[in-house]
Amino acid sequence: MSSAAELTDVHATVRDQLRRTRQRYTHGRQHLVELLVELARPVTIPELLEHGAQQSQSSLYRNLAILERAGAVRRLASVDDVARYELDEHLTEHHHHLVCGTCGRIDDIALPDDIERSLMRAVQGASGDHGYQLTSHRLELVGVCADCD
Repeated sequence: MSSAAELTDVHATVRDQLRRTRQRYTHGRQHLVELLVELARPVTIPELLEHGAQQSQSSLYRNLAILERAGAVRRLASVDDVARYELDEHLTEHHHHLVCGTCGRIDDIALPDDIERSLMRAVQGASGDHGYQLTSHRLELVGVCADCD
């Protein structure tokens, strides 16, 4: 996400999603969305505070929960059981995650289109074999990040 027009589109989409759940798109929630766009990876509440979130920790939890219920934010649990938050894929792009098995950091990765198509065929086959109708997929690759190496 790089342009002001793209950020404007994100704000409009989040505003609409919140309106459908009878919530307002307050200045605090707008700033929170902007931080998630800027950081561009799943982040913890302490990381949001370190990067300039202008709300208390309890307000961040409450606003992230509201944004999650509206479908704008996705909550991820990592190996360290600490919640991390990112914008939902429909506001960014389809991606997968690299997860550090030591510290729990999560980074986004996008796979090349040909690999994504192959992966989709494989997971559709596997899900069909078990009687599931696939609606989406998520891939997490677990390793050790450069900071923990």
